[in-house]
Amino acid sequence: MLGKMMQWPLLVSRIFKYATQFHGEQTIVSVCAGKPNFRYSYREFGERVCQLANALTAAGVKPGDRVATLAWNDHRHLELYYAISGIGAVCHTINPRLFPAQMEYIVHHADDVLLFADPAFVDLISPIAGGAPSLRQLIWLGDEDRQSSEIDTTHYEAFIAGHSKQVTWPELDENSASSLCYTSGTTGNPKGVLYSHRSTVLHSMAVTGANALNIGLHDAVLPVFPLFHVNAWGIPYSALLNGAKLVLPGPKLDGESLYKLIAEEEVTVTAGVPTIWLALQNHLRDNSLFLESLKRMIVGGSAAPRSMIEYFEEQQGVEFIHAWGMTEMSPVGTICKLKSHLLDSDREARSAVRVTQGLPVFGVEMKLVDDDGEVQPHNGEAIGEVWVRGPWITSGYYEDAEADEDKFDREGFFRTGDVASFSRDGYMRICDRSKDVIKTGGEWISSIDLENAAIGHPLVAEAAVIGVSSEKWAERPLLVIVPRDPQTPPTLASMHDYLGDKVPKWWLPDAMELVEQLPHTATGKIQKRDLREQFKDYQLP
Repeated sequence: MLGKMMQWPLLVSRIFKYATQFHGEQTIVSVCAGKPNFRYSYREFGERVCQLANALTAAGVKPGDRVATLAWNDHRHLELYYAISGIGAVCHTINPRLFPAQMEYIVHHADDVLLFADPAFVDLISPIAGGAPSLRQLIWLGDEDRQSSEIDTTHYEAFIAGHSKQVTWPELDENSASSLCYTSGTTGNPKGVLYSHRSTVLHSMAVTGANALNIGLHDAVLPVFPLFHVNAWGIPYSALLNGAKLVLPGPKLDGESLYKLIAEEEVTVTAGVPTIWLALQNHLRDNSLFLESLKRMIVGGSAAPRSMIEYFEEQQGVEFIHAWGMTEMSPVGTICKLKSHLLDSDREARSAVRVTQGLPVFGVEMKLVDDDGEVQPHNGEAIGEVWVRGPWITSGYYEDAEADEDKFDREGFFRTGDVASFSRDGYMRICDRSKDVIKTGGEWISSIDLENAAIGHPLVAEAAVIGVSSEKWAERPLLVIVPRDPQTPPTLASMHDYLGDKVPKWWLPDAMELVEQLPHTATGKIQKRDLREQFKDYQLP
């Protein structure tokens, strides 16, 4: 027997219509490079989105066409999110931090028909636009045109000018594609993840719950996660879905700029990667500043060190929330919120949970699988690779069947490549990426835990750990350090003293190297692949 409920497609355009109708007076603030901050209401935002939607249709964009963006977190990029998906086309966000060859590959692979680009990326355009088989027009995100010999150009304000501020959104199949994002930091070519309207709406609803990001209409939300990467963790949708003030930071993400924006716009919720929060932490400490309005800070992309978590919780009074996911998961899979019985526990017990990646969000099923394919128990000790499935998790890469090999099991679970354990309370603790875990004498060392312990040393600005060859143990950890002050770097002995009560003694690194900077991926993670190549000839006894 089937229930007698209406079939109401879950569409991005429905988020848009709800937000502009019932929260039309709410504010969107956008930082624009070299100009005063731009601000307008949801209602005014809605009128421009309708103009853009009509302009796209007039330009010949059809349902299913891919429309590319190369832009920072600003109001025009947000308008593109809703207009492109709303008419049934696919919003393809390009990460400007990728190598030019990778950007060229994904524009060609996606068969983009239009490209909207921030003028700041003018030097990147030639290798992207040149020879792209389907690209018809380049639209600069501003009010001035910049000619290009490769392709017809105009500017955004001219592109939407004169078009109606009203639109009738098509009734799409909720399983229609809404956006496309390519993975970064992988071997080989980037891989496309194609999100649907249904997956986007379900993910946006899930991550706004009280046990997740807890976004409401009284919040001012600052997404520092870029709009060009995994839909900024869904915040451009979930903020509007809940009528929250949205603050878009533009290109300047240094500690001083973020502090000023948080203070001026009374931001209550923000989200970003640990490298961003480290810069903010240093600025606050150096200038004896306090975040008066901020209530919640979400960190993802990589694990945050315990010292950072404790600083923001204890010195700034901000709830610091670990989250975990990946491009293939839309991306949120787990959120770390303390259960009731943990709230009154001591500092050590609370911190031990805070450093984990948290509890699975409803809608994401997870299992741990060992090297023999056996499912592992959730007892806080068993370790395995994390496999996931759910309504906002990819069922296969876009136009890349070869990349799907060994990624899915018979039950439809997706292989994440992360190695973890689950506590009896259900908290997931990522130990490492499967390719980064250090196997020494038959035992595993978590490079993540060792790095996060090392970063707490007062003389360390940034730290990375990789496995290097050892005649006796097969692999041993090499600690690579960026000193806070190159004139007074830490020694290996001082690092051993500092780490002695924080990690097992047999984890202590056998060697240490000082570097000026660490390589990072396009999303701010430490690029272990480059470090392993740099130290590939390193040999320990």
